[in-house]
Amino acid sequence: MEDLKKRKLDEAAGNGDSSDSEEHLRSLLEPLAKPHLVELLAKLGSQYPSIAEEIKSIASADPVHRKLFVRGLAWNTTSETLCAAFQVHGEIEEGAVIYDKTTGKSRGYGFITYKNMESTQVALRAPSKMIDGRMAVCNLACEGLTGTSGTPDLAQRKLFIGGLSPDVTSEMLLSFFGRYGDIEEGSVAYDKDTAESRGFGFVTYRTSEAAKRAIDDPQKLLGGRSITVKFADSHGRKTAQPQLTATMVPMGAPMAAGYPQSGYPQTGKAYPSLDPAGYPYSQAAPAYPGATYPSPPAVPMPYAAQPQMIYPQLAVKKDQLGVPPTPPMGMGGYPYYSAKQ
Repeated sequence: MEDLKKRKLDEAAGNGDSSDSEEHLRSLLEPLAKPHLVELLAKLGSQYPSIAEEIKSIASADPVHRKLFVRGLAWNTTSETLCAAFQVHGEIEEGAVIYDKTTGKSRGYGFITYKNMESTQVALRAPSKMIDGRMAVCNLACEGLTGTSGTPDLAQRKLFIGGLSPDVTSEMLLSFFGRYGDIEEGSVAYDKDTAESRGFGFVTYRTSEAAKRAIDDPQKLLGGRSITVKFADSHGRKTAQPQLTATMVPMGAPMAAGYPQSGYPQTGKAYPSLDPAGYPYSQAAPAYPGATYPSPPAVPMPYAAQPQMIYPQLAVKKDQLGVPPTPPMGMGGYPYYSAKQ
């Protein structure tokens, strides 16, 4: 009897070893959905520090999860100032501002790569940062421009601000519009060559409600000037000019009396205008280029020029009554000449 119990315990132990093998556990995990696996690993990592370190090591192995794309940088922002703004979230492996190869000037964006994925996640919790007087924003580099500001409601969150005074800085702009809600990105537009304000800027809010509050507020006085605030999408859209229906163009001179004068000015009647209607020329016609064109070559005469023949006038005979007869007239009222001598 005891031998039988011992044999059953050995069989149970053997079955337990095979059920806990790595191959058997993998076959059980493969059908599970991703949320179930994440929940399982998170629970195990919180209980066992060794598993937590393994998860961190695997997550940080691929740099695609640690690299940030930073846009909206000022033209004078350097790689050093960019790294200084992001090193508060963790150790930086690499960071640089991208410059134009031809001009050597900043292109307004850069990249930050952290050593650990955890630092990247902390930085993404506060994606907007004030760097050198401009509000820059970051997202994962693998997302490109389809990150935070590439959402479908961007047209309802991004505003165009025009009529800015040259003295208004990006800090003043963001401070003024920060009263309506959290700003994700925004700055005054500056000229690349002169670094002077171009008189306008952009502000992107985190919510469309904040952007609507900024537009609806009638108090829009900044830097001593009345500014223009509207959606950036409507600012770039061109409006089509309405086309007028073509009407009859009046003639320059009236017709003779007695004829119908429909569509023509008549004598003694006042007309509001004789300008042609239906042709709205908004701009002057471009001038023709001042090029000179050569005269066409003279075509040689096919026949030699003939000398002009002079015909004597026909002698007029006197009438018996003393009245000179009327000289014969040709066609068109010209005197008649004879070729006879």
